[in-house]
Amino acid sequence: MASLLPLTLDELLTTTRGVRKRLDFARPVEREVLEECLAIAQQAPTASNMQNWHFLVVTDAGKRNAIAEFYRKAWDIYLTLPIAAPNLKFDDAAHNAMQTRVTASAAYLAEHFHEVPVYLIPCLTGRTDVPSDPIPANVLQGALWGTIAPATWNFMLAARARGLGTVWTCLHLYYEKEIAEILGIPYDEVMQAGLIPVAYTQGTDFKPGWRAPLDTVVRWETW
Repeated sequence: MASLLPLTLDELLTTTRGVRKRLDFARPVEREVLEECLAIAQQAPTASNMQNWHFLVVTDAGKRNAIAEFYRKAWDIYLTLPIAAPNLKFDDAAHNAMQTRVTASAAYLAEHFHEVPVYLIPCLTGRTDVPSDPIPANVLQGALWGTIAPATWNFMLAARARGLGTVWTCLHLYYEKEIAEILGIPYDEVMQAGLIPVAYTQGTDFKPGWRAPLDTVVRWETW
C-alpha cells in the first residue's frame, strides 16, 4: 500500500485542490497506486446500485498526445465563451484575483497537457444527451451525474492522500466522439464524464481555497 500523507480528514477535504502548475510531469505514477485510488473510487454509491461506472486509464504517450491536441483545440473555443474564467467579472476583488490565477493555471495545463503522465477518464454506461422516456431528463441527469461525480471525487481524494495531484477537466468533451475512437470507447453506449490529469505534485502542502462567506451561498427553509 502506498504511504499516506499525514492529513486529518478535514485537511484532506479542504486541501484537495485542482492542481495544474504543480504537477510533476517527470515522475511516473505507479500502477498499484492508481489501483488503490480506483478501488476507493469504486466504493462510491451509484443510482439504483447499478455500479455502472467505468474508469479508463491512459498512459500511452501516443494516445495522450492525440488527446492533448483535441484538448488544446477545445481550450481555444473555451476562451471565447462568456463563462470562461477570464471573461467573468465579480464585485469582490479577491474573487477577481482568483479568476486571474485560475486562468493562468488552466492555460499552463492546456499548453503542457501532453506531458501529464496519466489521464483518467471516468465514464458511465448510458448517456444523458439522448431521449430517456419514461425517465424525465432531469431525473436521469441527477442519477447519472450523482453516480459518476462521487466516484471521481473519491479517486481525487485518495490521490491527494497519496501525494498525487488531480483536476477535473471536461473540455475534451467537445471532441468526445473523436476521443472515443482513439480509445475504443463505444460512444453510443458509454458516456465520458471528464478527463482527470493525474501526476505526483511538486510539494504536498496545499491550503484551502478562497470561498465566498457561507451565508452568501446557504439558504434555510426557503430560497
